[in-house]
Amino acid sequence: MSDLQELTRQYRRALHSSPEVGLDLPLTQDSVLRGLDGLPLEISLGTTSSSVTAVLRGGRPGPTVLLRADMDALPVAEQTGLDFASDNGAMHACGHDLHSAMLLGAAQLLSDRRESLAGDVVLAFQPGEEGYDGMAHMLAEGLLDASGSRPVAAYALHVIASLLPSGLVASRPGPLLAAADVLEVTVTGPGGHGSTPHLTRDPVQALAAMVTALQVAATREFDVFDPVVVTVGEMHAGTADNVIPPSASLRATVRSFSAAAQEKLSVVLPRVCRGVALAHDVEVHVDYRTEFPVTVNDATEAEWAMTQAREQIGADRVLVMPNPSTGSEDFSRVLQAVPGAMLFLGATPPDRDPSTAPYNHAPTADFDEAVLEVGARLYAGLAENRLAAAP
Repeated sequence: MSDLQELTRQYRRALHSSPEVGLDLPLTQDSVLRGLDGLPLEISLGTTSSSVTAVLRGGRPGPTVLLRADMDALPVAEQTGLDFASDNGAMHACGHDLHSAMLLGAAQLLSDRRESLAGDVVLAFQPGEEGYDGMAHMLAEGLLDASGSRPVAAYALHVIASLLPSGLVASRPGPLLAAADVLEVTVTGPGGHGSTPHLTRDPVQALAAMVTALQVAATREFDVFDPVVVTVGEMHAGTADNVIPPSASLRATVRSFSAAAQEKLSVVLPRVCRGVALAHDVEVHVDYRTEFPVTVNDATEAEWAMTQAREQIGADRVLVMPNPSTGSEDFSRVLQAVPGAMLFLGATPPDRDPSTAPYNHAPTADFDEAVLEVGARLYAGLAENRLAAAP
């Protein structure tokens, strides 16, 4: 085992055993700072979150490149049985512990090469990616100006616990991940006895009709070549079988792949819910929240990053994705402001079939630690070579 592999493995296991959720990650922040200790970095900490921003000044003049690693966990009770598994009710089920460990390894590699770097590298350790919009906090606190000049490119890696064999890199130019919004609906009406529905206005029936109408809207109001996904994940109503309740509610996640579709959804879906409510003669409150924009890889930067990956790990180990993924990412906010790319890195354990292995976010999700050195070297190579390629 190489020194870099062992170093990143130690970082990963320390982070994995003490996961934290959200924006406030004091233990995680402390672990990251210990990993950066002694390196020639200018470090600043977030004031509205536990973010860590480290600037490495190259020995030669040049532009800035940004590297991002998220570091928060999920509120999932771990069931992997690993020797270093978490027992605090949270879990690094999405691999952010690997991302942070890889960026810490890259920090060491880049620091060792500092004198030859033609510019500066910003290392962004981000909390709150899992639904807390941690990147918005970092941007508001000046992440893109951390080095004194706006980055000419930004890159992020994301490991996958299944689908991709370990060590394979996959990405694509253009849309990579979906925009994500939330739809919340509460229906109210005069409830009553379940045996006499004609004397009431039934919120449950209206809510059920809305679920169907939302699916119809997704397939009939949107271009099949610019698709949307509407999934109702929560429904709440009632306390007894013979009582028509006075209220019923739902929550849905809404995904899209263009700014135009995302904007249209915010108009169409509330309209559909209000129309159904009117037809059922009930009251409705609709809250539609836009959360994350589409993650769009800059075409030039995506191709350049995949070329770098081919040179580092082999042309047969890099795949161009035919379609984007329906997941979402707040790294999309960086890519709205700076040309760059996100790459997926397969981390399916070698003893598991990628087609059936537990996916990210599952309580049994596991990741092949062999990719830690691959990711660290890829992070470092992207930054070093992009600086060297800058005009």
